[in-house]
Amino acid sequence: MDAARRYAAELLGTLLLVFVGVGSAVFARVQGGVVVVALAFGFVLVALVYAIGPLSGAHLNPAVTLGVLLSGKITVVGAVAYAVAQFVGAAAGGFVIWALVRWGGVADQTGALGTNGYGVHINGGGTAVLETILTFLFVLVVLVVTSRVEHAGFAGLAIGLALAAVLLVGITLDGTSVNPARSFGPALFEGGTALRQLWVFVVFPLLGGALAALVAPLVLRQSPRLRRGPEAPDPAAPQPG
Repeated sequence: MDAARRYAAELLGTLLLVFVGVGSAVFARVQGGVVVVALAFGFVLVALVYAIGPLSGAHLNPAVTLGVLLSGKITVVGAVAYAVAQFVGAAAGGFVIWALVRWGGVADQTGALGTNGYGVHINGGGTAVLETILTFLFVLVVLVVTSRVEHAGFAGLAIGLALAAVLLVGITLDGTSVNPARSFGPALFEGGTALRQLWVFVVFPLLGGALAALVAPLVLRQSPRLRRGPEAPDPAAPQPG
């Protein structure tokens, strides 16, 4: 039951992240600009980290889940279930945005349902580098601040600010993914070029998340004050065999 609640939290949280974040671009990009979109993503992530973080860790991003998996804080089965929940939640969020544009009389101010894409301001190779670096930074922040007990009260703020910062860098270039689920949801309903280019916004954020997991131990000081993930084994507990 606890596992099901965690997966449901990831699904709902990713739905809300996509709806508010991508929705801010679709509904208000012209009036608000890049800063409003970046802050919308950052603010909603801060809120979700504090709201559902104690239950599921509030990954809301397969790249974060991969980093947590490689850090040994979640099982493989748990990570796969998290990723499935995240993609389903993102698809649901993308559907709500698409429905508002198609049937709700809402103008799509991005012209592409807030999807990620390259070819106008950056090419495919540049996008691969950009997404790897920005996701590396974001996931590194997540892994470090959630591993230190002394940072527990401020982790959500740091994570939200990190997301807003990477969005400010990349929005005008490729829309900034750093989250395969975020890219998948809108692309599923936009189709066309967005769907054909989707693999770039899946593969390279995952690469950035994996690199962050490799570097995080070099940043962290190993101590008993490091926190464990919701599915990590307790090092003080008796081990089988």
